[in-house]
Amino acid sequence: MKFNFYIRIVVFAVVFQNLSFGQTDAARLSLMPWPHEITVGTKKLQLTSNFNLSIEGNFHPRIYKAANSFLRRLDGQTGLFFKQGVINASTVFNKDAQLEIAIENKGKTAINEDESYVLNIDSSGISLKAKTDIGAIRGLETLLQLQQTNSESYYFPEVKIQDKPRFPWRGLMIDVARHFQPVEVIKRNLDGMAAVKMNVFHWHLSDDQGFRVEIKKHPKLTELGSDGLYYTQEQIKEIVAYADALGILVIPEIDVPGHATAILSAYPELASKQGTYTIERNAGIFDPTLDPTNIKTYKLLEAIFQELATLFPGKYVHIGGDENEGKHWDKNPEIAQFKKKNNFKSNHDLQTYFNIKLQKILKKYNKELVGWEEIMTPNMPTTAIIHSWRGVNEGMPAKQSLVNAVKSGYTTILSNGYYIDLMYPASAHYAVDPLPEETLSEEERKRILGGEATMWTELVTPQTIDSRIWPRTAAIAERFWSPKEINDVDDMYRRLGIISFQLEALGLTHIKNRSVILRKIAKNQDITPLMNLTKICEPLKGYTRNKGGTEYQSYSPFTLFADACSADATDARMFHKMTQSYINGKTTADDLINYFKNWKQNELNFYAMASNPTLAKIHPISKNMAAFSEALIPLLQEKGASSEAFVNLNTLLDTLSQPCEDVEVVLVDDLKILVAFIQTTE
Repeated sequence: MKFNFYIRIVVFAVVFQNLSFGQTDAARLSLMPWPHEITVGTKKLQLTSNFNLSIEGNFHPRIYKAANSFLRRLDGQTGLFFKQGVINASTVFNKDAQLEIAIENKGKTAINEDESYVLNIDSSGISLKAKTDIGAIRGLETLLQLQQTNSESYYFPEVKIQDKPRFPWRGLMIDVARHFQPVEVIKRNLDGMAAVKMNVFHWHLSDDQGFRVEIKKHPKLTELGSDGLYYTQEQIKEIVAYADALGILVIPEIDVPGHATAILSAYPELASKQGTYTIERNAGIFDPTLDPTNIKTYKLLEAIFQELATLFPGKYVHIGGDENEGKHWDKNPEIAQFKKKNNFKSNHDLQTYFNIKLQKILKKYNKELVGWEEIMTPNMPTTAIIHSWRGVNEGMPAKQSLVNAVKSGYTTILSNGYYIDLMYPASAHYAVDPLPEETLSEEERKRILGGEATMWTELVTPQTIDSRIWPRTAAIAERFWSPKEINDVDDMYRRLGIISFQLEALGLTHIKNRSVILRKIAKNQDITPLMNLTKICEPLKGYTRNKGGTEYQSYSPFTLFADACSADATDARMFHKMTQSYINGKTTADDLINYFKNWKQNELNFYAMASNPTLAKIHPISKNMAAFSEALIPLLQEKGASSEAFVNLNTLLDTLSQPCEDVEVVLVDDLKILVAFIQTTE
């Protein structure tokens, strides 16, 4: 459908379902998140060293940093040595600018701030208009993704974009309690968040394994509860300011009354069970719980929240509230008497009492309470925000707690389906929409603010955390920002691969640190055989890698083969399509034969390496894959295989199906399908 030399792509459900990206110039674009509305033209704006920009209007000074970052990153992508230097208040206007940025109002780093923008590019220049400077920042990220290259030049394609987020809350939670993450790790992930238009950084600052924020009135919290790994208040302010410059709101979480071992290591007198407490080294759910009947508990928490209020200007504070089984409450006669006196029928009633007291404390400091879904009880005020996270694993349908919350009048955010630490592929997260399928009223739908990807860190360190967040979180960011109808999984993966390299150029380490870990395993030998194995292996999913939370402690090594593997093994989708193409008669067996020959060669290369105990544990994967390939190739080449040949193949498949060193071979299901197909055609 062409007119005026443009191809219009308007994202409505009916239109999109009948629109193939392959029919448009949009197929060459790798935008993520995909814009709300985009029109692609045929012209180009060629980039030269004279490219420059100008900013006008009423804006927050954060736009200077964003404009400078944009210019330097674009210059880095092209190597054109732009003549325009540092942009500041005295150099911000240029009447001959090729990029004109117009902003109407100063933006606030807050939920429901206007982040929309309009971007127009033609052969004469670029216009970026936004209601706020935060909207302009979002538009600049889109512009960086739009930059194209051919053999002759760097250029921007002719486009018209009108863009806005679908949800106002688009978050990433990073747990820094289980494994502390230094300032530079947080900053580079904030950069990654901004690149894909996320706007909420949820900072999980305390848990059983550590209390990670300096509280000057109570220094024992970090002296005894952090192993010396915590953020000073100056570092907190530094990160909050860094995030604010990117248009990202920072929300702190102090997880109480459960998950409190680190707090109780400093103040055991506040425990529901008297004793000595030390920082927890394992993962899991633990019994130590704050005593909700002790007035000193609230004095400590008020002191913490009072100091946090000066550090975090945003209006939200997350109190956790999850996974409190109340075992120590049940064993405390004084708490039992308190429950009886106040007519509390259950521990849920007692925790609601606790939560309401915290809500009143937070209100004194102009903060609103956010908590995990367990805080939702009949008596909990609907002014609290419910963070929905549980689902089928707890015996309830996915998103049911979210539905219950909005129908009860609560505002909600969703994390069920976005637990990136569980190592499910990007496609699994991409399929989850923050809005449930259940019919809701318009008012109820408005109470769903959006969602958060959650990065729990039991199994990650600063070296590996980026590879567990990125690039999959970019796909989740698209689900939060883009229209619901943007859901083509193949196109998502196409764009995700490109965005991944752009994120690496931004400073994230999710690609390069894989090689670092593999070189450690190989003792600096050629890592090609190992790298090939990462293309078919993924870490065990869900909680199976660290079942029971006891295999790994907080100080265990996380430089193993599983730590170098990603949740999206690169061969998995490719091999699936290759197999289906062969089965459906669209291709011959040649591609499959060549693929399996490569695995035979990989085993020869692996075997030639100087072995060590770690390599010896991984070697069976390579050896079994080569043995399977050796047995399968003749069957692909000619008919007439014996029944014994298929018995041998299925035995090898059974072996390949078994986890090895906390990874699984993700080709197994397709290998089984392939063998079964060959057997039926014999």
